[in-house]
Amino acid sequence: MSAADYVIVGAGSAGCVLANRLSADPSVHVQVIEAGRRDRHPNIKIPAGFANQFHTRLDWDYDTEPEPHLDGRSLYIPRGKALGGSSSMNAMLYVRGRPLDYDLWERQGAAGWGWEAVLPYFLRSEDNARGASEFHAAGGELRVSEQRSPRPLDRRLLDASAAAGIPLVADYNGPEQDGASMFQVTQRNGRRWSAADAFLRPVLSRSNLELVTGATVLGVELEGERATGVRYRRRVGGERVATARREVILAAGAIGSPQLLLLSGIGPPDHLREVGVEVRRELPGVGANLQDHPFVSMIWEVTDERTLHVADEPRFLAEWLLRRSGPLTSTVAEVAAFVRTRAGLPAADIQFHMGAAYYEDHGAEEFDGHAITIAPVLVSPRARGRVWLRSADPRAKPRILTNSLAAPEDVASLVAGMELAREIAAQGPLSEIVVREVKPGEGAADREALEADLRRRLMLIYHPVGTCRMADEGTDAVVDSQLRVHGVDGLRVVDASVMPVITGGNTNAPTIMIAERASDLIAEREPLGLRGS
Repeated sequence: MSAADYVIVGAGSAGCVLANRLSADPSVHVQVIEAGRRDRHPNIKIPAGFANQFHTRLDWDYDTEPEPHLDGRSLYIPRGKALGGSSSMNAMLYVRGRPLDYDLWERQGAAGWGWEAVLPYFLRSEDNARGASEFHAAGGELRVSEQRSPRPLDRRLLDASAAAGIPLVADYNGPEQDGASMFQVTQRNGRRWSAADAFLRPVLSRSNLELVTGATVLGVELEGERATGVRYRRRVGGERVATARREVILAAGAIGSPQLLLLSGIGPPDHLREVGVEVRRELPGVGANLQDHPFVSMIWEVTDERTLHVADEPRFLAEWLLRRSGPLTSTVAEVAAFVRTRAGLPAADIQFHMGAAYYEDHGAEEFDGHAITIAPVLVSPRARGRVWLRSADPRAKPRILTNSLAAPEDVASLVAGMELAREIAAQGPLSEIVVREVKPGEGAADREALEADLRRRLMLIYHPVGTCRMADEGTDAVVDSQLRVHGVDGLRVVDASVMPVITGGNTNAPTIMIAERASDLIAEREPLGLRGS
């Protein structure tokens, strides 16, 4: 049995930040327990290799239950299983979302999480290649770079977007998100810069920080209404207990954190009894409120050969190894566009991910030719799903259902996004190189056919959030605005699961921000001041 002041479960995006910030106080001992192992694999380090991690030992490799609105298909949900968590597996796209996202959190009961309060925490860790400005910072741990070797086709994608009525925007992370732009990425010199690279590895030499890898946490230890530690199992050494003198902090993500709460008897009582788990604390909201960003790939064959089709050739690996440049530095999706598909929306409902590549079935489907993908992503879904236990066995993967496309508004937005993708491809800068539409193809000629194709091919874009919803009040709230689990002392959740509503864009940067602010809440430090104060 070991003891620490803080026991952090998970060395992902949030856990790495917490480990860094909490261990900065030499008077406290911090222990981090991670199920995965070290992040040395080249598919982690090489940006374009991210999809090669799918369905491997680097992946938790989840699937949903058959989805009732998607022809009964199960959806794949990859989650990183190595130091850095999903920041070691994601596409490295740095997107904060909109100010209104965070103001909505606050209106829904997350006091102190409005835009003016969270912006300083985005800035604290940011090291933006563009330098410091009103909305950006330089010198932090998280390197935010321009793309090292973008595809020449990106210019055509931007020009075609503009011709289709989507203006160029200088900074989608500024006050106005709408428009088309090149993505900024969490890379340093053409190499992935994960949360482990930025926050954890530089401080592992601290004597008050202990990292345990290859350790599966089985549940939270409770004495009465207080969390006292966690039980975990390693392949060598069997089952152990890590004791927390101050707090247990779950940072296992939007699937792992609710699963651990449920395994520990914290959740909906009827469900816990059904799977044979003793009820320790009734919290109906645990595992509910699951949200993700669904998307569909619209793909065209093109005559321009400067795509990622041959990016895995030995010459490009040599270029990356020697100079950290070339197509292997690509994030596949290199161009972004945020659009509103109908009047009256307060913000974009669709985010396009565009790139000079063929991307279908999460990169598993191959195409013998050069292609571009323009993928509409629904960034403000109305559908809500849940995570729940398959059994009381911690080794069993949880059950997951997203209910994607349950809401008619979600279907309408994505079909409109598919139509707009076609409009972009029809503009001169792209039409002069397009050979044919590959997906969904000419057979999907009207809205009814597009909707059928959408239900047949829709995927999730790896942004699960919301399953431990943050609010100070309400029967579905799991943590309060201090991220403390309601009714359980000494237990917090700090990761994407606490988001009341999913942000309007990729979720890694917001998750890092949550952990930055949480570190001050946990250490009882004065919160960072409002911008300009």
